[in-house]
Amino acid sequence: MLRSVGQRVVTGCDEDPRVVELRAAVSRLRRDLATHPADFADRVIAEDELAALDAMVAGGAPESPRLRRSLLLVAGSIGSVSALAVGLARVRNAVDLFGEPPH
Repeated sequence: MLRSVGQRVVTGCDEDPRVVELRAAVSRLRRDLATHPADFADRVIAEDELAALDAMVAGGAPESPRLRRSLLLVAGSIGSVSALAVGLARVRNAVDLFGEPPH
């Protein structure tokens, strides 16, 4: 899927574009993590939580508080791996599309 900066994905169906964006970001980060050669202490946590995020978006629009919790776990587990920083930022930006959780 190719797109320019600022363009939204057109899916051709009634699927929520936020879900499409989050699914793409999670998928990309999962691939990046799978091909990252270095092993690090919290890799399994990141892999498990990315799988949970993937499952959440497969069911449609997930709950914002749950998304943010998962994002926090992923960021905490791979935050020090600079090679994954771009993918993590994409996931964060996609989670932000769902808005702030109620206070």
